[in-house]
Amino acid sequence: MDIAGVGRVGELVLQYVHQGSKTILSHARSRSPWHFLPPIVLDDGSAYTNLINPSGGLVGGDRLSTRITLNRDAHVVVSTPSANRVYRSVSETAVQLFDLTVSSGAILEWFPEHTIPFTDSRFRQVIHVRLYPGATIVLWDAIAAGRIARGERWRFASLENEIRIVTASRGYLLERYHIKGLEPLQDRLLSGWDYMASLYVVNDRITSDVWNSLNETLAVLLDTGNSQVFGATSEPAIPGLAIRLVARTAPDLHAICQNLWGAVRAGLWKLPLPDLRRR
Repeated sequence: MDIAGVGRVGELVLQYVHQGSKTILSHARSRSPWHFLPPIVLDDGSAYTNLINPSGGLVGGDRLSTRITLNRDAHVVVSTPSANRVYRSVSETAVQLFDLTVSSGAILEWFPEHTIPFTDSRFRQVIHVRLYPGATIVLWDAIAAGRIARGERWRFASLENEIRIVTASRGYLLERYHIKGLEPLQDRLLSGWDYMASLYVVNDRITSDVWNSLNETLAVLLDTGNSQVFGATSEPAIPGLAIRLVARTAPDLHAICQNLWGAVRAGLWKLPLPDLRRR
């Protein structure tokens, strides 16, 4: 059997424009296994888009690419209906690439469900974001240590992740890591913490007073004495905020994600958190 030929090459291309008081999808193209439901216009006029992989997950050799473009003043919320599962692979790596462009005045809220790497899986994810002047990205990315209920903690073969956010001035934020399964030091450091997540909020036109206020609010949410979540905020080299955190359970991860996201929406735009679960 030629294992080099295993896997699928999927592509998804979406483009959004601001029209009147709402954002609409102006162009779409997809190739299996990617699929998407038509966007739903939320009460604030943003376009809520659910990205769907009907195959249920990624296998070795899969290469899925997604290119999303927001034209001027568009507002898009992107999520997924369930966790991203990465299945066992003998040798090939499953690759997932996201290329996100946010034009001037546009807002992209990126909140997919977390990734679950199965035992002996191999996964590489790359998220590249390009921001024009006045554009905003709110980006959430989270992974599980494995299938926790099955006792699979850090048993994947390889997990690579890269997030790169570039502003109009060519300043950039970069997060990159490569974890190779369970290692003694890693297991001790992460003992009891089964989920890791990052949250980035970037905009080059927001004033320092707003950033300082939002930073204080997010820090309070992380410093509640809750032993189920541990995290901290920082100020990256580009205008914005960065949060890194760990959580003990999936409900803890979901709860802190919702709290942080709600605080960002309220602090930047005075908007409530959308109830995507009912959509």
